[in-house]
Amino acid sequence: MLFKVNYGQNSKIEFKVRKKRKYKGARKFVTKMKKIQEEVKAALGKAQKEMKKYVDRKRGKVNEYKVKDLVMLSTKDLKY
Repeated sequence: MLFKVNYGQNSKIEFKVRKKRKYKGARKFVTKMKKIQEEVKAALGKAQKEMKKYVDRKRGKVNEYKVKDLVMLSTKDLKY
């Protein structure tokens, strides 16, 4: 799947060796790849926001402690 996202096609087992020459469609390919990467990045960002929204619904409020605040700690999980 990642190969297809990066290159726009499924990977092939066989590879053909090309002669050294400039590829005329290189700029078009680079532009296409940048567009695909931007779309994937946007989709991942949207998914991340959605997951955060659902996780935050179940979270309670968190107390914010400051330096020199006194707190009570449980020692039940500490190994002596």
